[in-house]
Amino acid sequence: MIIKPVSFTALVFFLLTICSITVKAQDSKVGTWGIVTVVLPGDSTHKWGGYTEFQTRTNNVFSQFQYYEAKAGISYDIDKNFTALLGTGHYSTFDYMNVGKGPTINETRFWEQITSNQFLYRIKLEHRYRVEQRWVNGDYRNRFRYRLNVFVPLNNTKIVAKTWFISAFDEVFLNNKVPNFERNRVSAALGYQFDKSWILQAGWINQYNYSAAARSDKDNIMLILMYRIQRKNAVQREHVPTTSD
Repeated sequence: MIIKPVSFTALVFFLLTICSITVKAQDSKVGTWGIVTVVLPGDSTHKWGGYTEFQTRTNNVFSQFQYYEAKAGISYDIDKNFTALLGTGHYSTFDYMNVGKGPTINETRFWEQITSNQFLYRIKLEHRYRVEQRWVNGDYRNRFRYRLNVFVPLNNTKIVAKTWFISAFDEVFLNNKVPNFERNRVSAALGYQFDKSWILQAGWINQYNYSAAARSDKDNIMLILMYRIQRKNAVQREHVPTTSD
């Protein structure tokens, strides 16, 4: 029996509430990532597309706000499985103990990326290659990222309307200065595609940061809401419900 979307949403928020109580009691290093994405995908008729995305992050579960980002990009479908994208965004980090002081880190970013998809029956693979130009508090930096994202639908062979799916990814961040390894992200989530446009995912993401001076990692509860714009008379094809960041 398939759980109704309303029941799924209620279950997610119930679990998050329990986690929140546990975190406060144990002072655990668990935060929250909230992601909202609007995507205009390309197709065989319309090669150009784009997206916009907004994220917030908290140091604790649904409390202690510390970060937001807003970004957008323009994409071009080279073919049905290869997409190029140019993007830009603004990123601000705050001291969650004193948000009123304003951001401690401001970043402006541009990037170029290529995404390739493989559809192997139930297993859907996304390979993403990105080169970034970053201005962090006025200092210029380069960064290089690779992400492997895996999707597996549970009650259909494709991720279409009324489909449950699981997703997992690992992403490596490198730069051109020693030490070249900068960050790793790994995530796992459960998702549901309600119709052609609306998709919800809930899961876990860990971010590990490395520098010559310090190392740190943090677990986070992740909630993703995606809206896919449907073009009039567009040629339908299979898409993966990928996060843009």
